[in-house]
Amino acid sequence: MDLSGKVVAVTGGGTGIGAGIARILAESGCRVTVGGRRSEPLDVLAKSITSEHPLRTHTIDVAEPDSIEAFFAYVHQNVGEVDILVNSAGINIQNRTMAAMDPDDWERVLKINASGAYRCMHQVLPAMRKRQDGLIINISSVAGKRAISLGGVVYCASKFAMTALGTAVSNEVRNEGVRITNVYPGEVNTPILDNRPTPVSQEHKDSILQPEDIAGVVLSICKLPPRANVPEIVIKPTTQEWV
Repeated sequence: MDLSGKVVAVTGGGTGIGAGIARILAESGCRVTVGGRRSEPLDVLAKSITSEHPLRTHTIDVAEPDSIEAFFAYVHQNVGEVDILVNSAGINIQNRTMAAMDPDDWERVLKINASGAYRCMHQVLPAMRKRQDGLIINISSVAGKRAISLGGVVYCASKFAMTALGTAVSNEVRNEGVRITNVYPGEVNTPILDNRPTPVSQEHKDSILQPEDIAGVVLSICKLPPRANVPEIVIKPTTQEWV
């Protein structure tokens, strides 16, 4: 499917996976607006991309409902109704075990990873359902399929919530022309690695997935015709086990 002119909103797009997806969709002719908490990485990304439609940026904190509303109001007023939403905003913490984790961290991670995704979907779904067309891609994690110790208690819980959210809503809107895909990446070289309890070596970062690998998968999904939906897909480094 030709993506030229499609209106795309990407959250958590200043760096990492979101930035990689924003880049590849902009270079494919989409009218992309990228949101993130900090304006500086967004500006750097926008200046690094040459595309038919200049990349737009706007700050967004998906933990704050007012910020979410302001971001999508900006997209609607300046570009139009969203054809493709990519939920890529997410965080993790260093103290990941039940014994070490602060209860406030539980609330913060769920607010961003799960509730933030819900609220962004809530912003675009009414228009998608009305026009009987739209695609939502949730960037989850293998921690949303397996409760792995590497992800930690709250990260796994938040990503399982994202899994259920995407699946349940997909079933609800399947006869209304709206498609939802949950993407489950394994280890990816992104800034979230900086919050690992044990520092990650550059050698390890080079051996795992890179943001452009996830972006390539997302582009393929976006190019599918409206009759085809990929409910979920796992992509992991070749060397990472899958059990």
